[in-house]
Amino acid sequence: MAEVLVYVDHVDGAVRKPTLELLTLARRIGEPVALALGNGAADTAAALAEHGAVKVLTADAPEFADYLVVPKVDALQAAYGAVSPVAVLLPSSAEAKEIAARLALRIGSGIITDAVDLEAGDSGPVATQSAFAASYTTKSRVSKGTPVITVKPNSAAVEAAPAAGAVEALAVTFSATATGTKVLSRTPRESTGRPDLTEAAIVVSGGRGVNGAENFAIIEALADSLGAAVGASRAAVDAGWYPHTNQVGQTGKSVSPQLYIASGISGAIQHRAGMQTSKTIVAVNKDAEAPIFDLVDYGVVGDLFAVVPQLTDEVKTRKG
Repeated sequence: MAEVLVYVDHVDGAVRKPTLELLTLARRIGEPVALALGNGAADTAAALAEHGAVKVLTADAPEFADYLVVPKVDALQAAYGAVSPVAVLLPSSAEAKEIAARLALRIGSGIITDAVDLEAGDSGPVATQSAFAASYTTKSRVSKGTPVITVKPNSAAVEAAPAAGAVEALAVTFSATATGTKVLSRTPRESTGRPDLTEAAIVVSGGRGVNGAENFAIIEALADSLGAAVGASRAAVDAGWYPHTNQVGQTGKSVSPQLYIASGISGAIQHRAGMQTSKTIVAVNKDAEAPIFDLVDYGVVGDLFAVVPQLTDEVKTRKG
């Protein structure tokens, strides 16, 4: 069976959920071969094998940590040459999309970004995407070269499928441009104890209707009761009520959780572009004519300051 090259997103050997989802999708079109780079790369093998990787290519070098994306592109190109895959899959993070674009350019292939599904086709893998702020669904395939495809988190269920997961060291020769941009410092992100916004199965977001930074405690309380991430609309972020890192929308982060709860968000196209592919959408807004209600699966017309605390209490009651 043809091989599919999967780029591994991990932190010191701990494989992140979007990579496990990629392995599920990769098995639809071939046998997954995973590429893990950097510190802890070899430690990823067990998790990758458990989820279907027939082979795990690993490489570690200071360049992967000390410089920006080019060393990783060099490694992915080396893996591509060693495997000759029918497709290359990467998660749709900002860094991985840059790596994907650079690789596609180097190997003379087409690229598809932000896919939400993947299936085998007669002429190669077919990717499903959401277009024009998710108003349309498109099916696309690359017509030239080996498809390079990035996939949004939460696009597939994580499925265990034990495979060999044989570990092989990958020889990487770095290009002249690999050390052109050096990382001078890093600042650890403060941990909130909540899941990453782009990977969370549940996201609770607040907008202009929250009416102040201090009132986001209501949104956070509901999120914490559900084990969810916290998001914010552009209006709330621009007002300084919540950090930009939590912005959901066209100029923020795109999310595709199983459940998205929008509180005090009108549903402007900018916001919809970042969350419209969510599996189930619930909105709380006191304006019955708010555009968000055209999109939702369940809508509550009411004051979020009355509705959201009641919902939080009900969740806590049912949980314990």
